[in-house]
Amino acid sequence: MGEAQSPVGSVDRALLILQEIGKHSRGVTLDELATRLALPKSSLHRLLGALKHRGFAAQPEPSGPYFLGTELLATAFRYYESMDLRTLVRPLLLRLREEFDETVHMAVLDGGEIVYLDKVEAVRSITMSSVVGGRNAAHCTGVGKALLAWTYPTDEAVKAWAERYGPLGVRTRNTITAPAKLAAHLEQVRDRGYALDLEENEPGVRCVAAPIFLGRTVPVAAVSVTAIKDRMSPARLEEVGAGLRRAISEQL
Repeated sequence: MGEAQSPVGSVDRALLILQEIGKHSRGVTLDELATRLALPKSSLHRLLGALKHRGFAAQPEPSGPYFLGTELLATAFRYYESMDLRTLVRPLLLRLREEFDETVHMAVLDGGEIVYLDKVEAVRSITMSSVVGGRNAAHCTGVGKALLAWTYPTDEAVKAWAERYGPLGVRTRNTITAPAKLAAHLEQVRDRGYALDLEENEPGVRCVAAPIFLGRTVPVAAVSVTAIKDRMSPARLEEVGAGLRRAISEQL
């Protein structure tokens, strides 16, 4: 099935223009936009004029290339500065709890630790150390590893992080404490698209976690689905991982 058509064509074309301009940090000309978007130059020029009027597009030189306007950037930054992550992400947490019937967390990275911003418990809840506002070590939690993997996307960056915030403490016999081993592990997390906590933070507890980017290059938060190990077989971990990534892409 093809992509659904926008109910307001002119608005949709204006948004496509902004998306295309955003791909070109050195600007893009009217001719290039017309070719890339398959739009007549006359209608394209009118739409660009409206976007320039509102500050969402800019053309510093007459007949020169177009750039994203300062008002568009200011609007985006104002949104991020005032954004309530908990309010924004809670519908996703409720959906995940409903889909998997397990406890769901959201957390952010703060140096060497993660801070839990929200937690939605399942009916068959389990006893865990996590509480809203509480902290845990990043290197041994699912949400922590999901955040570290994309915040520090190279082995060198991970090792530098570990040197700054280490030593990496032991929580269980499964905890990864060697920086080089953690760096290799986080590379696997990036390849997989989600992180696993296989009783690395609490004995008998496993979780699957994935990052949330909200348009940024590094994650702003991570969410996890947590259960006792008897309910998290290898097949179940894979199923939850795929479902978690799908839910994030559909909802955020």
